[in-house]
Amino acid sequence: MQKATAPFDPGERPTALLGAVLPDGRLADVLLDAGRVRSVEDHDPRRPAPDGAVPLGGALLLPALVDGHAHLDKTLLGAPWRPHLATTTLREQIEAERASRHAAAVPVRDRAAALARRMVSLGTGHVRSHVDVDPDTGLDHLHAVLAVREEFRDRLGIQIVAFPQSGVVAAPGVAALLDAALADGADLIGGLDPVGFDGDAAGQLDTVFGLAERHGKGIDLHLHDGGETGTAQLRDIAARTAAAGLGGRVAVSHAYALGAVDDAELDRTATALAAAGVAIMTNGPSGPVPPVLRLAEHGVRVFAGSDNIRDTWWPYGTADMLERATIIGLRTGLMTDPELHHAAGLVTAAAAAALGLEGYGIAPGTRADLVAVAAGSVPEAVAAHPRRLLVLHAGRVVGPFADDAYPTFAPQPRGAR
Repeated sequence: MQKATAPFDPGERPTALLGAVLPDGRLADVLLDAGRVRSVEDHDPRRPAPDGAVPLGGALLLPALVDGHAHLDKTLLGAPWRPHLATTTLREQIEAERASRHAAAVPVRDRAAALARRMVSLGTGHVRSHVDVDPDTGLDHLHAVLAVREEFRDRLGIQIVAFPQSGVVAAPGVAALLDAALADGADLIGGLDPVGFDGDAAGQLDTVFGLAERHGKGIDLHLHDGGETGTAQLRDIAARTAAAGLGGRVAVSHAYALGAVDDAELDRTATALAAAGVAIMTNGPSGPVPPVLRLAEHGVRVFAGSDNIRDTWWPYGTADMLERATIIGLRTGLMTDPELHHAAGLVTAAAAAALGLEGYGIAPGTRADLVAVAAGSVPEAVAAHPRRLLVLHAGRVVGPFADDAYPTFAPQPRGAR
């Protein structure tokens, strides 16, 4: 038997994970076969260990972490450090990023792959990545991330959102580019502040929902607009979702407005979102944060994503989804053990459900997408920044490996700042 802390070879297929603490606190042996969980049995230290078994010694075993919102094409990981350029408005930031694209020293595909490797090493098994589709990049970023998806298909599930960061109505030709992106392999269509950026909510949402219905795709929209301007758009999105029969296939990312309106407006909007089956993604931003527990009480599915990871939008981000659960917990006051379980759910079960993942979990028949962490319970895993001991994707070992400590470090030339 190999210990979970021993070196593993990429692609190894353990037959069993022994002495694992499950999310519900049980000590169990998880038997694996053909990339799936064959059975989950109470741990018996007297039971002979099968060949290929890995003893976890009381470490916590979680289903693979899920990053519900990232930007693989934007990251600067794998490139030399670039000082952050401060901006004051969304439009200024978009223009600054557009200018920086042409100065990038490392291609999109290489940077996206560097981030994907880090995600895998930290136990993320699935990610939804928004990818810029605009007149400046055309479909170049999409094709780069599609190539990364193929490269990592045995290590990381990648969903792609065609993201119109330059607007849908405001930028000529974007609707046609989005149409082409969905035809070329994007899984969902995105949007950006129908009122605050495009200044034409009906025009943007008509296009987005129309293309989603035509291609049979889901929707994931960025919405930063605050106050009742934002909540009115959320209710509009909910009504369109219900009318199109897209319940369970529409998400709104950020939804800052939900953290900045009074109780009556929040309740009214949450009721509409829950009835329509519209999910909300939060990354625990520096601004208003949707009240995750209050939304859950209304039946709204809330899930988490990392959003930007060391890019021109901000210099922070590690790709660690347990750390993201910590951040959201701190921002929203989640302190008790049940609340810390809820925080963990934002990056596991809730995110998996929002992404429509099938066979997710730790039960007979589920996919063996699993991560063992150096913690004795779910609350400890959220609070303690534990290291990863073993990462499996479809039953194969994909991490961590000896070179995972700093998998994206790019040394700068001597004298560089």
